[in-house]
Amino acid sequence: MMGESTYKSGFVALVGRPNVGKSTLLNRMVGEKVAITATKPQTTRNRITGIHTTERAQIIFLDTPGIHKPKHKLGQHMVKVAESALEEVDLILFVVDSTAPPGGGDRYIAGYFPARKTPVFLVLNKIDLLAPTEVARVQEEYRELHSFAEIIPVSAVTGDNLALLEDRIIDYLPEGPPYYPADMITDQPERFIVAELIREKVLHLTRDEVPHSIAVEVEEMQEREEKNLILIRANIYVERESQKGILIGRGGRMLKEIGQLSRADIEGLLGCQVYLELWVKVRKDWRDSAEALRNFSYDKQDYS
Repeated sequence: MMGESTYKSGFVALVGRPNVGKSTLLNRMVGEKVAITATKPQTTRNRITGIHTTERAQIIFLDTPGIHKPKHKLGQHMVKVAESALEEVDLILFVVDSTAPPGGGDRYIAGYFPARKTPVFLVLNKIDLLAPTEVARVQEEYRELHSFAEIIPVSAVTGDNLALLEDRIIDYLPEGPPYYPADMITDQPERFIVAELIREKVLHLTRDEVPHSIAVEVEEMQEREEKNLILIRANIYVERESQKGILIGRGGRMLKEIGQLSRADIEGLLGCQVYLELWVKVRKDWRDSAEALRNFSYDKQDYS
């Protein structure tokens, strides 16, 4: 590692409309799964910190919920988390979907930038889906939104240009020692990541009427050292009985599949065997309940 005087470290916020690939980009940059990904928008609810440490620098990523017009208290929380992330970072990555022209949501987010001194990178994601001439055209369209410090086309899925993006990020970070140990990839507690992995599987496997109505609470994580096993009990909360039926599935098949896929990811995270017990419970209109939001760890804001 280089001398401390030339080492760099800093905080980088990922912002953008829902479903533009921010979580995929975060996971790819960190090299581990620290944020859930799904084809459905608004899957990121809490701010996730991903830590990427190299011989030159330590980059601490804040993955924010997509800024959108909130429809309930949970939505208000998600937008507040995203806005607050912009106040405390050294660099902002504005991630957009290069397969679509700038929309109202992009302009809305770009409106936050002029009042801040923080440099903003435009990260054009999903370039693997476009011809090079189309990438250049889209780049010009987005250039009109703000005076960006850098414009970098990437593909979070294929890894195209991510090394360049990393180099440019490091260029803009202040000098300083690392904030976290070199082997640490997130500051989130294991229970939180486990709950997010389970929620990801529900989002992948269920129909549109369920996703935003679910919360996952890890009730118990118990280590059985003699068996190199961790016992995990978790509750999946939905807002209606009909959603409970969908999640359990005929003969319990859906819940079994959620459990199998979740267990595989959790075992990869924890590095040992996992016994996972899942329960589905109904908590009517939990997304508009201040108490429920606090119970499910969405408790950084005042919901009253």
